[in-house]
Amino acid sequence: MTFESVLLNSLYFLAIINPVSKISILSVFSSERKDLREVSLKSTLVAFCMLGVIIFFGDILMKKVFRLELYALQISGGIVLAWVGFNALSKGVFFEVGTHNRFTDLAIVPLACPMIAGPATIAAALTFAIRGEKGALILSIALALLFNMLLMFASAAIGGFLKRFNVLGAIIRITGLFVMTIGTQMVFDGYASWR
Repeated sequence: MTFESVLLNSLYFLAIINPVSKISILSVFSSERKDLREVSLKSTLVAFCMLGVIIFFGDILMKKVFRLELYALQISGGIVLAWVGFNALSKGVFFEVGTHNRFTDLAIVPLACPMIAGPATIAAALTFAIRGEKGALILSIALALLFNMLLMFASAAIGGFLKRFNVLGAIIRITGLFVMTIGTQMVFDGYASWR
């Protein structure tokens, strides 16, 4: 793989990971900035480990243990991603956080999984792993996760800025449309593989 393809794959994974959804959640907890880096780093590392396991062992687990085909994962992951995008488009939020949740409790669930390493990210990682070089794929995912983490670090400031100009809701809805489109494309790709 070339540097250009690694970069393009990173952008693809970044679109699926969807940093806007993390900013919209983390900016709610702007008063707890001291824990923001810890939560962001922990969720990123957990998601990276999960995706690494999927890249190297996902095909074996899926085909040998669960007896599933890749197209089934693409279709189901695409449906979930399209549903998340539709909710963001119609409601203006990617994920609702309950008032009972402590900020540090968000690192694993929902941030690491399903918001970073969710069904669509897992399906895409497995698809790329089966088709191509795993080392380059790990690098692409690492770059996407690194950029996402940097945005998570700055989410309180970014969220505050966007809220001040009253554009966070519009950005969430526009991003939701793109997320829904990526999910729809995954469904069509899975259907084409099945055919």
